[in-house]
Amino acid sequence: MLTLRERQINAIKQMLNLNSQQPKALAAEPVWKILIYDRVGQDIISPVISIKELRELGVTLHVQLHSDRDSIPDVPAIYFCLPTDENLDRIQQDFSNGLYDIYHLNFLAPITRTKIENLAAAALHAGCVANIHRMYDQYVNFISLEDDFFVLKHQQSDQLSYYAINRANTRDEEMVPLMDSIVDSLFALFVTLGNVPIIRCPRNSAAEMVARKLEKKLRENLWDARANLFHMDATQAGGGVFSFQRPVLLLLDRNMDLATPLHHTWSYQALVHDVLDLGLNLVYVEDEAAGGARKKPKACDLDRNDRFWMTHKGSPFPTVAEAIQEELESYRNSEDEIKRLKTSMGIEGESDIAFSLVNDTTTRLTNAVNSLPQLMEKKRLIDMHTKIATAILNYIKARRLDSYFEIEEKVMSKQTLDKPLLELLRDPEFGQSEDKLRLFIIYYICAQQLPESEVERLKEALQAAGCDLTALAYVQRWKALMNRSPGISQATQYEGGGTKTVSMFTKLVSQGSSFVMEGVKNLVVKRHNLPVTKITEQVMECRSNAETDDYLYLDPKLLKGGDVLPKNRAPFQDAVVFMVGGGNYIEYQNLVDFIKQKQTSNVQRRIIYGASTLTNARQFLKELSALGGEIQSPATTS
Repeated sequence: MLTLRERQINAIKQMLNLNSQQPKALAAEPVWKILIYDRVGQDIISPVISIKELRELGVTLHVQLHSDRDSIPDVPAIYFCLPTDENLDRIQQDFSNGLYDIYHLNFLAPITRTKIENLAAAALHAGCVANIHRMYDQYVNFISLEDDFFVLKHQQSDQLSYYAINRANTRDEEMVPLMDSIVDSLFALFVTLGNVPIIRCPRNSAAEMVARKLEKKLRENLWDARANLFHMDATQAGGGVFSFQRPVLLLLDRNMDLATPLHHTWSYQALVHDVLDLGLNLVYVEDEAAGGARKKPKACDLDRNDRFWMTHKGSPFPTVAEAIQEELESYRNSEDEIKRLKTSMGIEGESDIAFSLVNDTTTRLTNAVNSLPQLMEKKRLIDMHTKIATAILNYIKARRLDSYFEIEEKVMSKQTLDKPLLELLRDPEFGQSEDKLRLFIIYYICAQQLPESEVERLKEALQAAGCDLTALAYVQRWKALMNRSPGISQATQYEGGGTKTVSMFTKLVSQGSSFVMEGVKNLVVKRHNLPVTKITEQVMECRSNAETDDYLYLDPKLLKGGDVLPKNRAPFQDAVVFMVGGGNYIEYQNLVDFIKQKQTSNVQRRIIYGASTLTNARQFLKELSALGGEIQSPATTS
């Protein structure tokens, strides 16, 4: 069964093959072409198709739509962009300049009739109507970062951020296009999956606005006989990604949980995102130049072809450090084997034994030499992960991230702290001001009742540590609103796993590793479900629960839509969990771990996690500060 990512790749490859089915035999010479994309198109293609794969598909040149381009005759030009006025003006400019002989226009979102007519008029005026061969709406307007993880925007993601959705002075005319763009991308996602979902979401939230609009859009498409994009639904042969059953789309609002996005983390992928700003599966790590003086960032591509990354991205950091060490040992052994074989080739004497030995060694050496490309690739990946892990380790030591993670897990699981929080915040050696603020906000959210005097003392300690407390104004208002709303109170929804420290890194210390782990705790995380995962479980299992029973239930396949839960429901095997207002790798990893536990030999269950944007703690804190700033000085923002 194809994953979401594979289906998106297939759709893009078909587009690059001039919208005709790909030939089975790739030996056939591809049609040479050029690809012209806008920034959104670039973000969609870059995590799923490498430059090498573009070359294999016949793309000799890929350029930005708004760059200066020379005329290239006799070669098909594939455009891959949003049908915005700015982009369409540029395409019309290309028509009048006669840049290309063959145009294939592929739009990331459906183009309106008016815009098509304007484009046609421009083509007629430029005299290039015959040159426009194809024009398609491509329903791929989302970014697949993993097989089961997608986001809607990377560049200019502020447009869909938590701040943009929760701003105090957002006008309706600003909110409607924002919601529409989320709905259009989710609609494209389900067209790609080939399934019509059942939609569940909390009432009175941004998620409900998205749910109502998406249901309307799906229903209109289903009942439009000519334009129905779901005629190959899961109920027919060759159906969508999911099994025979329809998936549930669980739309959630970031407001349900502000603690997780600020949480210090301990798994590899989430750490890379938190401290090294992982974006579109690319991370830049500072590389020491010759002489060790000037440093230049080096791009590291963490894609699915990297076996080590696919195995360990969800592992705790100490496990990753040990695994890198083991990979290095195995590489060195292979290298030593080749060296040994080379030296044993110099056997003296003409005896039969020597001859058979040489023969045997020659065979082994040939095999070893044939495996050299794989060995070189293995060495490159080991070096890359060593570089990334060393950079993370430096951050862990400098900012005491292991201690922060351990304390936050205790706070979330309501355990008593070894030291009072006030003492930790006053310690100048204990991490950066940003880390202290993150810890305090988590403590404030998770505590049931905090005396005002204690809050004031903690605030003073934070100010003394140089923290900007603007974000707290918003968090305090948010908590007051949440406590008034029905359902679970914020303080009780976190359980935290707690951690236990196992023996120090025995392997790393004894093997003289390149990772000096001294002073870093080897923490083992106990398995636990975050709020998102708990709600997902309740919705998938169709369990009765005070919070989720009140969620909307929308079925676009019903002619007359209602939002009340039907009495008899079978549990869902598949879910798409979408976070309006920004997601993170911590929640993604938690859902991955949860669904792994639910697999049985005869039942294959799947969860796809998605978010309007992908934010790390620093970016999220900045958004909270911007919202807090609006509360503190409303006059300037009105």
